[in-house]
Amino acid sequence: MIYSPFSSVIPKLYLLTNDDEFELLYQKLEAALSTGLIALLQIRRKQVLSLPDGALKLFDEAQKIVELAKIYNVPVVINDDVKLAERLGVGVHLGQTDGSIGDALQSLLPHQIIGRTCHGDIALIKEAKNDGASYAAMGAVFTSTTKPDANIVSRQQLEEGCQQGIPICVIGGLTAENISALVDLPIALVAVVGDIMDLPVADIAQRCCEWQQAFSKWKTPT
Repeated sequence: MIYSPFSSVIPKLYLLTNDDEFELLYQKLEAALSTGLIALLQIRRKQVLSLPDGALKLFDEAQKIVELAKIYNVPVVINDDVKLAERLGVGVHLGQTDGSIGDALQSLLPHQIIGRTCHGDIALIKEAKNDGASYAAMGAVFTSTTKPDANIVSRQQLEEGCQQGIPICVIGGLTAENISALVDLPIALVAVVGDIMDLPVADIAQRCCEWQQAFSKWKTPT
């Protein structure tokens, strides 16, 4: 059975990789995935890609990460690269300048997830929905260390984005504590990097559980 991360009335955790050395990254991912609380995993390795042999290195890393995710039945998306997603048999997350949803739909299988960065722009969210994206990502919700210069989306933008009939993913500076500010919004995915991946391996499972506790307080629609 193909697992969908969009089948719940409360948000789910969407984990993004960081730029740790690969052996450490793998240990952290295993600690997080083994909790059963990660709904979607994105492979995003900007520093690896910047190396002279970055594309080959990323492919090798991604193969290992995809195999690990399969053990825990967690779907994977590759950041920005439709061709790599197609080679690996996984989904893709596309920024606004990283190719069209239509091309991704033609290259990938129907169950493979296609995400689109929409910032706080409602027109882009509507476009993503019409083009057939699986989810639209809104952010930054808060200032983050990953993208410190990103524009912060307003509460009004988030509310309106959640009314467009496409699953909404929020990203940007989110923690298991400050996510409570969004507890009344019908969000599908909460994308997290630093709040989990910057921790020591031994602390990651507990942090995932703290996220799950935060989600348990969500105000579900009646």
